[in-house]
Amino acid sequence: MSFESLGLSAPVLQAVSEKGYTQPTPIQEKAIPIVLMGRDILGCAQTGTGKTASFVLPMIDILAEGRAKSRMPRSLILEPTRELAAQVAENFEIYGKNHKLNMALLIGGVSFEDQERALERGVDVLIATPGRLLDHFERGKVLLNDVKVLVIDEADRMLDMGFIPDVERIVGLLSPMRQTLFFSATMPPEIKRLADRFLSNPKEVTVSAPASTGKNIVQGLVVVPEEDKREALRRLIKDQDIKNAIVFCNRKRDVAILQGSLKKHGFNAGALHGDMSQPARMETLEKFKQGEIQILVASDVAARGLDIVAMSHVFNFDVPFSPEDYVHRIGRTGRAGNTGHSFTLASPAEGSLVEAIEKLIGAEIPRVEVPGMEAVAFDPSEGRGRRGRGRGRAPGGGRSGRSGERAPRAPRVEREPKPAEAEVQAERAPRPERTPRPERSERPHREPRQEPRQEARHEPRHEAREPREPRSEGRAPRERRPERRDRPHRNDRHDRDEAVPMGLGDHVPAFLARPTR
Repeated sequence: MSFESLGLSAPVLQAVSEKGYTQPTPIQEKAIPIVLMGRDILGCAQTGTGKTASFVLPMIDILAEGRAKSRMPRSLILEPTRELAAQVAENFEIYGKNHKLNMALLIGGVSFEDQERALERGVDVLIATPGRLLDHFERGKVLLNDVKVLVIDEADRMLDMGFIPDVERIVGLLSPMRQTLFFSATMPPEIKRLADRFLSNPKEVTVSAPASTGKNIVQGLVVVPEEDKREALRRLIKDQDIKNAIVFCNRKRDVAILQGSLKKHGFNAGALHGDMSQPARMETLEKFKQGEIQILVASDVAARGLDIVAMSHVFNFDVPFSPEDYVHRIGRTGRAGNTGHSFTLASPAEGSLVEAIEKLIGAEIPRVEVPGMEAVAFDPSEGRGRRGRGRGRAPGGGRSGRSGERAPRAPRVEREPKPAEAEVQAERAPRPERTPRPERSERPHREPRQEPRQEARHEPRHEAREPREPRSEGRAPRERRPERRDRPHRNDRHDRDEAVPMGLGDHVPAFLARPTR
């Protein structure tokens, strides 16, 4: 099947032809006609199968008619990483060059003012990461109630990175009258439940088994001690015919260390990780695409969606903690029908991680020997990953070399107590028994105690004070108020025989004194 049979317009077909593509991939062949029909899609395909073009190409034709309003984008594409969002923006520029569509890219590390100016002009296609999009929304710079097409790309990666709450909030801001395209490389139960909430009667498109590796990727596994990994990596690079390669590390701090080690030994290496500034990341990635950097040492920010032309090799310096990350890492090579090679360096303590990967992909990774280095086997006594390190102690310590066993305890030897301890022991020693108290009948008779005579309570405790002298000679002294006991009671203000006035008394309002008929 050719692109002409998918129902795309002539300007889009011309752009695809100029790019050099003639045959659509399986995911493109199945997804593009459904997107043009306006239906929701739940697409699942392994990395490197062309998922980006499967929604970019039909979206260009859908948005060809209409006009964007200020701060109200017509379509929205959510991506988990900045690099993947920038790559989707490049695809829109390539395939949409024959259309007059405005596009804006909202990612972190870029000035807010430039992005706000692009939103003010009106945007047909808005490509963003969830965090930066919510920042603009809270500032009141973007309105999402006019979005007609929503694309959630690499949903499983968003789940791993913790972006799902932000995605749920963004979807809640959109109009329910929209078309939603949901793509993921894997389909765990969490992603399936999320798709059921976002999609309306979707068409499921699956072109390969979830979490499967490409058939044209030659895999290899090298088991070496942890301290020999750098040497093994250098020998593998020298032994292979490498055009360009990515070396993946689990930790960002190891990326810079390994890149410095490779450069020290004469390799053309660069670094890419999340702690770098956005301009530095884009510059490094562009140099790697142009061939100025041969080996790119990176974290998992480069494991999703990056399309490097004819990349020959991928090296896993560390076994990934998540088995799905292994599929995405090695998927950077062997793309577009080319043959790729991947090598994973594992220490004896990482046997359980390798076992989880082999269980996921349903195949055993072939073991490879490094020239000039002796291969070792996995340690069955170690736990998952690196947790088992450092648990065994010397024979004199509290634990033996085997997990779950303890060294025998030495017999306890009594020692002389210290002076301070002797005092404590003396206090804790049992006291001599007391003599029993005599019976009540045997006790001596006591005289009753005579209480002292109390004074009368009504007598004042203090003498009355004399009245103060007047402050000035010309002012008469103020009369003293009578004591509280000398004041008349409020109930005694009137004689008991006198009638107490009730009601209004003599003060009757005029409107109440009108004669009655």
